[in-house]
Amino acid sequence: MAMPTHVKTLIIGAGIHGLSTAWHLAEKLKAQGKGGGQDILVIDKTAIAAGASGIACGVVRNNYYQPAMRELMALCVEVWESDPEAFSYHPVGYLQISPEAMREDVATIHAQQQAIGYDSAFIEGAAESTAYMKNLFHDWQARGITSVLHEKKGGYANNTASMYGLATKAENLGVRILTGVKVTGFRTGHSSDAVTAVETDRGVIECEQVVVGVGPWINQVWNMLELPKTVTIKDARGRLHHDIPMWTYMALEEGTLGVDPNFLKTNDGAMPPVIHLDTDAPLHSDVDGALITEEMWGIYYKPDFNFGGIQGGAMPVKVEVPADEVAIDPYGPESPEFVVDDNFAHMWCSALAFCHQRFEGQIGHYKNREPSGGLGCFTPDSFPVFDRFRENVFVIADSNHGYKMIGVGKLVAEELLGGTSALLEPFRFSRYAEGKLHPTSHSPFPWS
Repeated sequence: MAMPTHVKTLIIGAGIHGLSTAWHLAEKLKAQGKGGGQDILVIDKTAIAAGASGIACGVVRNNYYQPAMRELMALCVEVWESDPEAFSYHPVGYLQISPEAMREDVATIHAQQQAIGYDSAFIEGAAESTAYMKNLFHDWQARGITSVLHEKKGGYANNTASMYGLATKAENLGVRILTGVKVTGFRTGHSSDAVTAVETDRGVIECEQVVVGVGPWINQVWNMLELPKTVTIKDARGRLHHDIPMWTYMALEEGTLGVDPNFLKTNDGAMPPVIHLDTDAPLHSDVDGALITEEMWGIYYKPDFNFGGIQGGAMPVKVEVPADEVAIDPYGPESPEFVVDDNFAHMWCSALAFCHQRFEGQIGHYKNREPSGGLGCFTPDSFPVFDRFRENVFVIADSNHGYKMIGVGKLVAEELLGGTSALLEPFRFSRYAEGKLHPTSHSPFPWS
């Protein structure tokens, strides 16, 4: 494909957000009788799904303590459900299994899910929770659990397959996707801050509007756009906290136990919901019984034929260097620095055995010869920023919530055409200075 010199809408990033925005924008333009995607270009410095969207665990859930996140995710689940085959989506549901310290939080989540019509069941009490889980898995043995939230919607999708499904939908509407094109800078007009062109290693592309959906590379593009490196945050008491770094990185901890995915079927022979367990019960090694942690910990896991086993992860690990010094490339499993190690394998496999008797003694099947891991770029409060900057640049900064948020592109497309989305409003950049922060839960995960 020839390199264009001018397009109306230039989208940077061929992952979940870039492709979803391109598809939905093209659909809306077609519905308005304006052709479709012929004047939309998606560029990516590597390839479709080469970044975080391509290595994602693929979990789709609505288990959020924050009302704004729950409402947004309800829309996203609807988009996943709109074409399960194209998106390689498995609507198996989702289990949030929690200790007493989180019971009130999870009860709130369930109540508000009911208020928005999101189908879920809530089980309270230690004996009741154990009975519910044993009804699903005869060998369930986790301790320290006093509640179970069973989301009947949600599940997981196969990451790369879903990205190509999105790409096909966009291309069928006339969208052009060019890979191997690296952004090197932005040009602005003489009388405004608006971006008039994007500089790449293959030439300059003039454009009328830009969408940035680059996942963990957001800090690099943010710097190119000369946006603030720090923010002032007003807390719930009205106190101001100055010079808070806009971006921090965390290493993502995920892996695969190389057993038959059918190994985790439920008592009735069905594929199980995605399982997320948090607990404050001590975790001991399944190898030698040594104490691994007495702090609250959590894991998530699911059978996955795409990964070839039981796939999942644990809490991310903060990268203790400034964002500008983090080596993002090579990304994911190719990184010599940010891949999981034997400590993760030991912890995660021991945690699986903590949950199910069937996983005891299975650590030898962990796929330690297949590197796993990646980086997430997080905002100051670990929640997304969806907003317009430099007059005509829409930034989709998902703070590592991205893959499940397939519906964000639909809302961004509406705003690109002049609308305003109430679902995106709680995620504006201005919330830091205005003190309009999202409530935080007691989960050990920064994105819950």
